Amino acid sequence: MNSPQPPLEDHLVSHRQLQVRRIEQICQLLLVCLPFMALTNIQVERRHVLLIIVSGWLLVGVSLWLSRIGRHEPARQLLILSMFALASLAMWFDQGPYNGVLLGYGAILVIAGMLARMRLLFALLFLMLAWLGWLNYAEISGLRTFEVQPLGLRRFINSAVFLSVIACTVWWLASDLRSLLARLRAENRRVRESEVSLAYQAQHDALTGLPNRLLARDRLEQALQQAHRAGRQVALLYLDLDNFKAVNDSFGHAQGDELLREVAARLRASVRETDTVCRLGGDEFLLVLAELEHSEGAVKVARKIQANLSAPLQLGEVALNCSCSIGIALYPGDGDCFASLSQHADMAMYEAKAAGRRTFRFFDAQMNASQAAQMQLDAGLRGALQHEQFVLHYQPVVDLQTGQLRGAEALLRWNSPEQGLRGPETFIGYAERSGLIVEIGEWVIDQACAQLAAWQAQGLPRLVLAVNLSPVQFRRGNLDRVVSTALQRHAVPPSCLELELTESVLLQDSRDFAELLTRLKRLGVSLSIDDFGTGYSNLSYLQRFKVDRLKIDRSFVGSLSSDHSARAIVSAIAGMADSLGLQTTAEGIEDREVLALLSQLGCSQGQGYLFARPLPVEAFIEFARTQARPPV
Repeated sequence: MNSPQPPLEDHLVSHRQLQVRRIEQICQLLLVCLPFMALTNIQVERRHVLLIIVSGWLLVGVSLWLSRIGRHEPARQLLILSMFALASLAMWFDQGPYNGVLLGYGAILVIAGMLARMRLLFALLFLMLAWLGWLNYAEISGLRTFEVQPLGLRRFINSAVFLSVIACTVWWLASDLRSLLARLRAENRRVRESEVSLAYQAQHDALTGLPNRLLARDRLEQALQQAHRAGRQVALLYLDLDNFKAVNDSFGHAQGDELLREVAARLRASVRETDTVCRLGGDEFLLVLAELEHSEGAVKVARKIQANLSAPLQLGEVALNCSCSIGIALYPGDGDCFASLSQHADMAMYEAKAAGRRTFRFFDAQMNASQAAQMQLDAGLRGALQHEQFVLHYQPVVDLQTGQLRGAEALLRWNSPEQGLRGPETFIGYAERSGLIVEIGEWVIDQACAQLAAWQAQGLPRLVLAVNLSPVQFRRGNLDRVVSTALQRHAVPPSCLELELTESVLLQDSRDFAELLTRLKRLGVSLSIDDFGTGYSNLSYLQRFKVDRLKIDRSFVGSLSSDHSARAIVSAIAGMADSLGLQTTAEGIEDREVLALLSQLGCSQGQGYLFARPLPVEAFIEFARTQARPPV
C-alpha cells in the first residue's frame, strides 16, 4: 500500500521555507565576504567606497534580522535592492563599468530569479541596463571619467568575493533544481504506482482480490475471440452461495467476509490457470472457462467446485459446510456476448436454486421464455395497481346453526384487459416473490375497509369481513400501521375486520413478529388461521398469539361424508376450538350432507358454493338483503 502523500499545501510550505533558508544563507555569506572588500578600501581617498560597503553590510544585516522575525518579503526585497545599490554605487565611484563589481550584477539576477517574483527580476534587469547606459553616457559626455586600473590585490579580492557569491548562489540554485527534479521523479513514480493501483482496484474485488465484473467482461470477450478462431466453446458459470445470509446473521460480517475469501481460494483451485474466477459482489461469483471442446468440460468444473466447497470451512472455532447453486451458459449456443451469456447463466442459476440448491443447471430457451413471461407479469401487475384493475369479490360466511349471514371473505381478482378476470392463483405467487404483494395487500386492506363503511351506510347488518394476508406483509413490519390507517380513514369498527394468517406465518415465532401481532390485537381486529390442520398445527401458537378463529381446510370438509379420518380431524378441531373459546369456519361446503355433518360436529360457521360463490359487490349486497338460507 502506498504511503499517504503530502497535500499541495505542504509542498507550498516547504518551498517557502526553502526560500527563507536561501535568503538567510545569502545574507550570511555577504556578511562574511563584504568585510574583506572593506579591508581593501581602508584608505583616505577611498573612504566613499568604504562607506558604501559598510552601508551595504548593515543593510544585509537588517535583511537577515527581518527574515528571522518572520518579515520574509521585506527581507527579500531589501537584500536584492541593497546588493544592486551597492554594486551600482561602487561602479560610479570606482572605474565604472571596468570595475570587477560588475560581476555582482550576475549574482543579483540569479538571486532575484531564485527568491523574487518575475516582475522584480525584469525590473532589476531594466535598472541594470539603464545604469550601465548612464555610465557609458557619463564617460562619453565627459561628465565622469572612469580609469582602468591594473589588477592588484584589491581588485583580486573584490573579484574573488563576487565570484564566490556567484558560485555559492549558482550551487544553491543547482541544488534546488536537483531537489526539485528528485521530487518530480518521486512524484512521477508515485503517480505511476497510483495509476497501477487504481487500475488494479478498478478491475479487482477489494475483499478477495479476484477480478470484478469489469475485468470479467474483458476476459470473456478475449475468450470469445479465441474460441471463434479455434472453433471451440466458452462456458460462463454464474455461482451463488446457498444460505450465505444466515452466516452473516449468525456469525457477523467479519466471519462472512472470511468465508468469501476462503470460497474465492477454493474456486481458484477448481479451475485452470487459463480460466478466470470473478466476484460480482455479495456471495455471487462468475467463472469464465475458455477453450472448451464440449460442454462436459463445464460439467467437470461445476462438480469439482461443488466437491471443493463441500469440505468444511473453519471460521474461528466453527466449522461450516458450504454449498452453491451454479448456472451455466455456453458460447456460441446461448449467446455471443457478455450481456447475453451472463443473463442466461443467471437464469440457469435461479433454476438450480429452485431445484433444491447444491446443484447446477444449463441454460435452455424455456428459461428465457419463462423470464419473459415473468417480466410481462410484473409489468401487468404494476399496471393493474396504477390503473385500478384489481377488484374484490366476496364469498358469504354463514352461521351453520341459524343460517344467518355473519360476514364474508374478501377474495382478490385481476380484471386484466387482455385476459379478462383472473383468479389469485395465477399471479399471487409471483407477487409474493417480487414483493409487489405488499402494495397489493395494502390496497386490499384499504378497499375492504372502504367496502365495510359502504355496507354500513347502505343499511346492511353488521358483518365481519375477512382479508387474507401474505407472509411477506408480516416481514415488512408496518402492517399494523397500514391496518390502523385504513380503519381510521373509513371510520370502520375494528371488530368488523378479520385478518387471516397461514400456519406457516406463526412458525416465524420471532420477537418482532410477536410484537406485531400484539399491536394488531390492540387495534381490536380479529385473527384467524386459514387452512388449519394442513400445516404445523401447534396449540401453543394459538394460545400465545391470541387467535380468534380457525378455518378448517376444504380438503377435510370435501371428504367429510366419505372419509372417517377426515371426520375425526374436523371433530377434533371443532372440539379443540370450543375448549379454547375459538370460533370455527369450514371452507368448501358444497352439499347439504356435509352441512348437516358440520352442524352435528359443532362447527360454528361455513362458506362454500352451497351458499354462494364469490360474488361481485352488487351481487353480494343483493345476497345480504335476501338472507338466503339453504335447507338442512
